[in-house]
Amino acid sequence: MDVLEFIATNIFNEVAILIGLITLIGLLLQRKPVDDVVGGAVRATIGIIILFIGVDVFVGGLASFQAIVASAVGLDPPEATNTLNEFLGTHGSSVALVITFGFILHLVLVRVLKTRYVYLTGHLLFWMSLVVTACLVQAFGDLDEWRLVLVGAVIVGCYWTIQPLFIAPMMRKVIKSDDWGFAHTSSSVAWLGGKVAPLVGDPQRDDVEKIRVPKKVSFFKDITVSTAVVVGLIMLIGMVFADSDVAAEQAAAYDPEINSWVWAVIAAFRFAAGIAILLYGVRMFLGEIVPAFTGISQKAIPGSRPGLDVPTIFPVAPSAVMVGFLATTGTFLILMGVFAAAGWFVLVPPMIMLFFVGAGAAVYGNAFGGWRGAAVAGVISGITLAFGQWVGWHLLSDTAPELATLADPDWYLMILVVLGLGELFSGLGENAVLLVGAVLLAVFGAWLWVIKRIQRRAGEPVTGLEEESELTDQPSGQPSGEQ
Repeated sequence: MDVLEFIATNIFNEVAILIGLITLIGLLLQRKPVDDVVGGAVRATIGIIILFIGVDVFVGGLASFQAIVASAVGLDPPEATNTLNEFLGTHGSSVALVITFGFILHLVLVRVLKTRYVYLTGHLLFWMSLVVTACLVQAFGDLDEWRLVLVGAVIVGCYWTIQPLFIAPMMRKVIKSDDWGFAHTSSSVAWLGGKVAPLVGDPQRDDVEKIRVPKKVSFFKDITVSTAVVVGLIMLIGMVFADSDVAAEQAAAYDPEINSWVWAVIAAFRFAAGIAILLYGVRMFLGEIVPAFTGISQKAIPGSRPGLDVPTIFPVAPSAVMVGFLATTGTFLILMGVFAAAGWFVLVPPMIMLFFVGAGAAVYGNAFGGWRGAAVAGVISGITLAFGQWVGWHLLSDTAPELATLADPDWYLMILVVLGLGELFSGLGENAVLLVGAVLLAVFGAWLWVIKRIQRRAGEPVTGLEEESELTDQPSGQPSGEQ
């Protein structure tokens, strides 16, 4: 058990190590020279580290942004009977075992069922396992660990297998290739945004990356500049209404001597710099992991592709990223006011989710409906995150309610499904949790059959052994549309 927990914590939950090992194995399977193997594995690992350095830089800006916005509207986080830290203290080892056995099951399913995509978004392996474990404990109380781990591993293993597959046809059109899959827990709103987008716009005529703007404001076409300007304006407006003590506290954390208004401007620039660093890291590790994965695709899991995190699609349409962030954030803030006025719930703006979820959905929206599609996808994301936080907080109030404020849209769907089945089978005794696992396993099988049938009729590659589609003409390792 200690070994399995060590693997879960130090490999599956450390994305840089996981990607570096996958790259190393892929290059070794291709029998590349030693210099290529070492260099490729190190560059992929460093690329991920650069990506997360960028994330750390602008996540710090998001945290400050969230504090200013919450102060400006006079809101405090809601209270609960239990905390996430307390839950991890009692069930942390179970979560680690769910990750380990769930990922092993996932690899077996991909290999046996030829479902193509290997889920490599390491931190989401942890978070989805945590969400599922919390749901099972919420629904069935303190279970025997073997039941909790068994059912939890089945649920997450099936999710990691089906999620990149069902959105794969859209993903191939977004990146104009089949070099990697979309492995992120915002897939539900990305899929919905892509479906709704054609109803509001045309991907060719309204492509946000092709929109012509007056020369005087052409700097907005540069994602780094536009991010700094837009976030800076929002920060300064928020500062007008925020409590001066909150602003001073945030500024002092950066520099005790700095003026809070100057800090607000610098925070916006640091936010933009973080995105620039993130995009550089994405390009660096994609250039290594995609060709290296060929070895795994040929030798270990025939025809497979890596399923990667949402930032990998940001270079495809960087302007859509900003459209999605603004649309998602604006929608959430409006609903935050509505909820407060109606006395429903005190929403907390989850800036990290508003950015990543809204940006990813907007890239899909732009691919299928241009800038209008990107904006609508952002609105859908904002609505989902607001109502999901409200419902999720109450549903997980006895286990880990903070998960509701940290959640992506797929988390909310998982919470509703698992707790709904738990309520349905609640009167069947201690083995009711096994029935939940069996039902979800059956649903997974049916869903997989439907997806493969639909994709086969549409001429899409549905298994790792079928021929590539014409979309794979793009050279490996380069995101389509990269600017």
